[in-house]
Amino acid sequence: MKILDQASTAAALPYDRLVPALARACRELVDGTIRAPERQVVPIDAASVLLSMPAIGADISATKLITVHGENARHGLPAIQGEVIVFDTATGRRLALLDGPTVTARRTAAMTLLGIDTLAARKPASALLIGTGTQSRAHVEALAGFFGIEDFRIAGRSMESAARFCQALRVSHPGARFSPLSVEDIGEAPDVDLVIALTTARSPVVPAVLAAHTLAVGVGAFKREMAELPPQLLRSRAIVVDDAPGARHEAGDLIQAGVDWSAVAPIGAILSGKAPRPAGPAVFKTVGQAAWDLAAARVALGSAG
Repeated sequence: MKILDQASTAAALPYDRLVPALARACRELVDGTIRAPERQVVPIDAASVLLSMPAIGADISATKLITVHGENARHGLPAIQGEVIVFDTATGRRLALLDGPTVTARRTAAMTLLGIDTLAARKPASALLIGTGTQSRAHVEALAGFFGIEDFRIAGRSMESAARFCQALRVSHPGARFSPLSVEDIGEAPDVDLVIALTTARSPVVPAVLAAHTLAVGVGAFKREMAELPPQLLRSRAIVVDDAPGARHEAGDLIQAGVDWSAVAPIGAILSGKAPRPAGPAVFKTVGQAAWDLAAARVALGSAG
């Protein structure tokens, strides 16, 4: 059995292979070839939970086990810890153990890439990222590597936090431009190709008005009480999600806006030709799915195709 630590897991999951692997998994999830129930959430204590996310494919299967301990900073430990266990579907033979948080960060960013590749009006050259956490860092790497984006604007809770984050990114991506701003300074219709929200906000952080060529992507909000995308924007655009059942339970933006779920299309249906691509501007909302971990496991094992 392969055992990959954080660095080895990241190295085994290049974005140019993750994106097509996710496209395949999206189609298989819609077709029923991959079976993946909603994630199980088990409370540990008032600030901690255990998450279990299994997915069964015809070739391999995977289960991600994640613990989230909200008070771990005082122990000098990361809040999120876990692993992805990969096994052969036919025999149950264990094939690999991957670093769970790394798989989550990279397959989440790769799903954003797939959404952009599927829904964007044009190849993106600029992006506004709202948030200064792990997912924002992963998205910068993904967008720069996959699309060659060099023009980034980073919005943080304060100008100071955004400036610190941008300075760190300039070191790791010396050829790109990073402009810091606070969330309050974003304004309406920023002149960028992408606006990607990567926060746990409980009120919208994405502008209600965006240019027609600007694709909006909501990534961070994953609970019913969270919302990054404003109702006005959602009501004015086609809505595409990574996973329809998961979005109905976890996409607080869409739930609070009272969207017409019959008009919400899963990206897998579009990729499979079962639903048309939106004719006009779209919003892409992701909540995560165990099938995406399975896609990452295929790439890590060198079996994606």
